[in-house]
Amino acid sequence: MIVNLLTVIFILAGLAFMTLGTIGLLRLPDVHCRLHALTKADNLGLGFLVLGLVLQADSVPAAVKLVLIWLLVLLAATTACYLVAREGIRYRDSVTED
Repeated sequence: MIVNLLTVIFILAGLAFMTLGTIGLLRLPDVHCRLHALTKADNLGLGFLVLGLVLQADSVPAAVKLVLIWLLVLLAATTACYLVAREGIRYRDSVTED
């Protein structure tokens, strides 16, 4: 009973953070603010979703797989954010040179 309640709370918290990250992506003014809002909120949101799913996992290996998937997504999101931010800086610098 308590595990099911915690699962619902964690999943709803994860969905809320992901929704707020998406709103930040749509509403903030420049690429760096958008990246910051999106990566921070989505990483935390995915962490809450994984935590809720780990509570419902049938076995320890299934829970470990969920955590490993979350870590891989964190690594991929960090790398993608870095690359997009670097290109944003290059674009900004090339526009200001003209």
